[in-house]
Amino acid sequence: MGFAELLEEAGGFGRYQWLHVTLISLPGLMMASQNLLNNFVSGSPAHHCSLPTNQSSRYNLSHYQVDDKQLLRAFIPMDSSGSRLDRCRRFVEPQWQLLAANSSANVSQIPTEGCLDGWAYDRSEFLSTTVSEWDLVCGLRPLKQMIQTIYMGGVLTGAIVYGGLSDRYGRRSVLIWSYLQLGVLGCSSAFSPSYSTYCAFRFLSGMAVSGVILNGVSLKVEWIPTKQRTLVGTLTSFFFTFGQMILAGLAYWLRDWRKLQLVVCLPQFLFFSYSWWFSESARWLVLNRRSEDALKSLHRVARVNGKKDIEDTLTLEVLHSHMKKEMDSSRSTFTAYDLLRTRQMRRISICLLVVWFATSFAYYGLAMDLQKFGVSIYQIQLIFGAVDFPAKLVALGMLSYLGRRVSQATCLFVSALIIFANIMVPADMQTVRTTLACLGKGFTSASFTTVYLYTGELYPTVLRQTGMGFVSTMARVGSMAAPAVLILDEVLPALPSLVYGGGGGVCQRLRLLPARDAQQASARHHRGRGGERVGNKSRPSPTRRRRGFERGRGHNRGRGFKRTEGGRGEWPQCSLTNHMDSDPQML
Repeated sequence: MGFAELLEEAGGFGRYQWLHVTLISLPGLMMASQNLLNNFVSGSPAHHCSLPTNQSSRYNLSHYQVDDKQLLRAFIPMDSSGSRLDRCRRFVEPQWQLLAANSSANVSQIPTEGCLDGWAYDRSEFLSTTVSEWDLVCGLRPLKQMIQTIYMGGVLTGAIVYGGLSDRYGRRSVLIWSYLQLGVLGCSSAFSPSYSTYCAFRFLSGMAVSGVILNGVSLKVEWIPTKQRTLVGTLTSFFFTFGQMILAGLAYWLRDWRKLQLVVCLPQFLFFSYSWWFSESARWLVLNRRSEDALKSLHRVARVNGKKDIEDTLTLEVLHSHMKKEMDSSRSTFTAYDLLRTRQMRRISICLLVVWFATSFAYYGLAMDLQKFGVSIYQIQLIFGAVDFPAKLVALGMLSYLGRRVSQATCLFVSALIIFANIMVPADMQTVRTTLACLGKGFTSASFTTVYLYTGELYPTVLRQTGMGFVSTMARVGSMAAPAVLILDEVLPALPSLVYGGGGGVCQRLRLLPARDAQQASARHHRGRGGERVGNKSRPSPTRRRRGFERGRGHNRGRGFKRTEGGRGEWPQCSLTNHMDSDPQML
């Protein structure tokens, strides 16, 4: 008996759950806009040095009778490829001889200077971006990527801060605050007067995004019966996927970065306005000695589900009897140290840390560098969003027929091969490059889906939530590092792709991951070593199994461990929410 039985008595997955899940999932449409917003807000338009401000009087341009194109040719050298104007240099003096039809002047010997009068930007693709407004080009180009890194740093910080606050003050309260924070600070960033102010607002917005995602998922799944969680988690993950396509449309419609920033953040006030309707997690209320409030929430859910008669049968005594096991387990303490305490758990944790980092690193490396494919950035964003739909379906099919281990290795390895192959494709073959990029992004998305499920099954139940938080932190670190790597294209254009693709090489080490399911891994973690052998695997004898249970976690023996009437030991089920039901790409 547990909270799941209480939910069934209150109507199971009824009208309340449908409405509850829908309202909490709607903000996912805007979370994709927040994560990928820098592609458009900080897009880099074509640019070159502005001509000298006193050019007309200084050089008597009316005497030469040249048009704008010829004027640029005389003032701006060509870049190393010879196909476009240099972005960061101009001639110290105009080179009129270059306008001659048969000019053979050695331009490498002509003195140049930096863009002393600023830059001129092409407004055909973007009307205004942070790059064009604050001149984040040439020597300041790394500051463009720093915006995304700072934002992802806020996401990481928010996961730590709001994760702890939600355990103390409840999921509902922190979720409501996160909606308000994201709305206020996100809209404020649209009016930022300077680069540093904008970065500060983006960092705080990233914190709020974590608060929305983590607490939204917790509050959502804690009111859903266990049997429906997988289906609901899969369906609601498409909100984020569809949100990527919405971002492409909004960015195409609003090509001014301030307007786009404002539009993607204004819906947070709508989410804030109806979030007061949400019920706090009854499980959290009971575990925090607020049983009366938990009972009221259950009665409310039952009324919405048409189970009004439950108010007479569902009392505090019934609630406590159902929740006794979870209340006892809440007294046990599990930390990140438990993930590294035994050899087997260390192996699992270290391998998963690498896989999470590599997957997120490659995913955001592809998703945050859309301008290199030579096609419309709005079109490629739409395609990249749409490719996640079949990618998730492919991942589910592979998991069913190939298993977790092979699926994870395949997704990472194939994505790495595709990224490497794209390096060899000439720049003028845009269709091929775009197709390969979409396939690579699709396989990294499938890898995200796989590693989320794989992680939850490898960790024992009592360590699952701690383990998910521990390894998913590396995903956020990977998403922070991915934008910074894009700067390496100044050294070698193919270098970022080589680095991103190299992350897929971890699949060669996936053979270290155990191919056993969650129950086997959990039992091995609890029982210790020794026992009879089956093939080349060790299975403890009944006596050794009992002793292994008695040893348990050593330093935590007696805290949460119970012996049943049959003489067998067991560890309580983890009372925290399993975040496997969220979309990992949102993290």
